[in-house]
Amino acid sequence: MTTPSIIVVGPGLMGLKHIEMIQAHPHCELAGIVTPGRNGSRNIGERLPNTPIFDTLEACLAAGTPSGVIISSPNEFHYAQAKLCIERGIPVLIEKPITADHDEALDLVDLAARRGAKVLVGHHRVHSPLLTAAKAIIDSGRLGRLVAFQGSAIFYKPAAYFEAGPWRSQPGGGPILINLIHEIGIMRTFCGEIAAVQAIASNAIRQFPVEDTVAINLQFRNGVLGTFLLSDAGASPHSWEQTSRENPVYPTYPTEDCYSITGTLGTFDFPSMRLLSHPAPQSPSWHTPLVEEVIPVVREDPLARQLENFLAVILGTADPIVPAFDGAQNVRVAEAIRRSAETRSLVELDA
Repeated sequence: MTTPSIIVVGPGLMGLKHIEMIQAHPHCELAGIVTPGRNGSRNIGERLPNTPIFDTLEACLAAGTPSGVIISSPNEFHYAQAKLCIERGIPVLIEKPITADHDEALDLVDLAARRGAKVLVGHHRVHSPLLTAAKAIIDSGRLGRLVAFQGSAIFYKPAAYFEAGPWRSQPGGGPILINLIHEIGIMRTFCGEIAAVQAIASNAIRQFPVEDTVAINLQFRNGVLGTFLLSDAGASPHSWEQTSRENPVYPTYPTEDCYSITGTLGTFDFPSMRLLSHPAPQSPSWHTPLVEEVIPVVREDPLARQLENFLAVILGTADPIVPAFDGAQNVRVAEAIRRSAETRSLVELDA
């Protein structure tokens, strides 16, 4: 079987991680890198002297057709680069968000459907065994009917983060599209589609043209209500990165959680995987003690599992776990949250 050849577009923080994982994988190979200015970010040409480097994706594809392309460039370039891959029939993994604009995302969804294209969106947390275990608890009915969701993604990004990618502090960047887009996908996985949002945003700490802190109320179509607090300017352990123990780059706090899902029979805290519930046939009551247990889970790197899914998609042995439609839905909710924050009003999303 031919070894799949992969092109990485945009060797930034995530692009370098993709490059590292491709090089370490025994069943695929790095065929080239696309980055403006040839040497690109972090002197990539010096770091990978034997890897072809191209200024544009067009030039790269003119030199040969790879088995697949991973797009990890700044958000504003996702649409044009993904469209080029889809039109040429090349399987593509698009880092989240699929695009910076919902209309463009819908255009990619439509184009992919018409071309029968293979498109995977890089919401890598969906590939986490933690998420699989949590979803199994919810689907088992052990929480009863879902009532509420509480979530947070609060962390402090150092100045170097913005210096390495100035676009992150400008419109098209910001924690709603860069970070909350992950959380939207997770909330949809746990609680279903989102019907309405109400948000307040602030840039008081960093004073960038984009938000640094957002407080959000959410209504899900099934009646569940939720709250979410987002900030890239608060020193806190209450984020996926600092609680999941999946990325060694971040210090972790195993007793802390970033999500809590509550139903009529109990509450599940994530990712400590602590379940407090009234097991059958016990009737729920605040006078009756909840039974506590920790759900076991074997941790694996979700980025590695995502690469496995992408390779299987390329080979035609699996479907994308996060298809273009889901990527577009996440952008749609993110846009609604931004619109709500700008107008200080409830924004409803049509079914």
